[in-house]
Amino acid sequence: MKDARLVYSTDKGRINEPTPKPATPKGDGIIRLRRETKGRKGKGVTTVSGMLMNDEDIKKLCSELKKLCGTGGTVKEQTIEIQGDNRDKIKLALEKKGLQVKLAGG
Repeated sequence: MKDARLVYSTDKGRINEPTPKPATPKGDGIIRLRRETKGRKGKGVTTVSGMLMNDEDIKKLCSELKKLCGTGGTVKEQTIEIQGDNRDKIKLALEKKGLQVKLAGG
């Protein structure tokens, strides 16, 4: 069945639905660094999660971390993925910014 939302009414004309505000990230504000290999054909990545930032700031931080480590990376669902095991470099960089960081997992 197709989407049944109202877009035009003969009484009122075009109907504009309000756009939802982006959800603010939830968490305790502690940034967690993990090294993951599962589902990546044995290649390891460092994941950075738990940032209480909006999407734009997370993308800027991802760009800074990629330059620092000299590797590639991406942002997926409020989580930064940096190629390789760069937990120590990333931890130092984030602590210099005044953020609370924990190494999580193996």
